[in-house]
Amino acid sequence: MFVLVEMTDTVRIPPWQFERKLNDSIAEELNKKLANKVVYNVGLCICLYDITKLEDSYIFPGDGASHTKVSLGFFDDIIIPPESLQQPAKFDEAEQVWVWEYETEEGAHDLYMDTGEEIRFRIVDESFVDTSPTGPSSAEASTSGATEEVQKKEAPYTLVGSISEPGLGLLSWWTNS
Repeated sequence: MFVLVEMTDTVRIPPWQFERKLNDSIAEELNKKLANKVVYNVGLCICLYDITKLEDSYIFPGDGASHTKVSLGFFDDIIIPPESLQQPAKFDEAEQVWVWEYETEEGAHDLYMDTGEEIRFRIVDESFVDTSPTGPSSAEASTSGATEEVQKKEAPYTLVGSISEPGLGLLSWWTNS
């Protein structure tokens, strides 16, 4: 499921882009800034859909770029747990890949889920974790910092997917040859 979110931003256009159309320059700058980035309380931004309103552009003293206020009308952290794979599935230790044991009238066929292959999946859950820096807690401040705590890095935005339905999984499984 995708959701359109309306946002407002001020975009800086450097002078060497003045020869281009303003809309094109703004769209490019917004996609550089937002595409495939996680936005707090929004989620993963895929790309710019539309520019709904452009206000006047301003050039500030000491900066030759134009600044335009704009109203606006994307990933490695996707997890598919083993129970959400096509079933029956097993992990092949020798190949280090998951295998779908696909049953047909002629018997079982092993369909390998190789790393890096394109898949079609359904999103079943999402998780947003605020990873902004925080100050030291009062307990840490009182202990002169003799022991350092190694903090686990968390992805700010994670999707949980499923390929346990017909038509989902590796694209190569569903193409006609």
